[in-house]
Formats: sequence, C-alpha cells, structure tokens
Amino acid sequence: MSLLKTYTNLSPKAKLAFGVGLVSWGFLGLTFGDKIESKLGFTPTEADKAELDKIAPKIHVVERKS
Repeated sequence: MSLLKTYTNLSPKAKLAFGVGLVSWGFLGLTFGDKIESKLGFTPTEADKAELDKIAPKIHVVERKS
C-alpha cells in the first residue's frame, strides 16, 4: 500500500494529530537546533564555512542595454 493511500485512510483526528506533530517537530528543530548542535559538537569551523563559500553559487548582475 502506498504512503499516500495509508494517509488518506486515516481518520480526520489522526490526520490532525499527524499534522500537529509535524509542525511541532519543525518548530522544535528550528528553536533548539543550534543549541543541540553545539552540545553535540557539530558546530561548523571556519574551514568548513570557507569550503561552503567556495562551492556556493555566485550571482553576477549583468546590466542590459535598453
């Protein structure tokens, strides 16, 4: 059975609980994510930030003639 079919077969109360749970999980992740990362030692170093800046896409604005 597909995941969508399983979800559509849930009762409305179960769908509401599932939705509230997903929103809560996202809110908690956004609120406490940085604190948890620092406690677990996953904070990025300056070398990591430099590496990310190197591979990040750059935007160059080119003016067009009108």
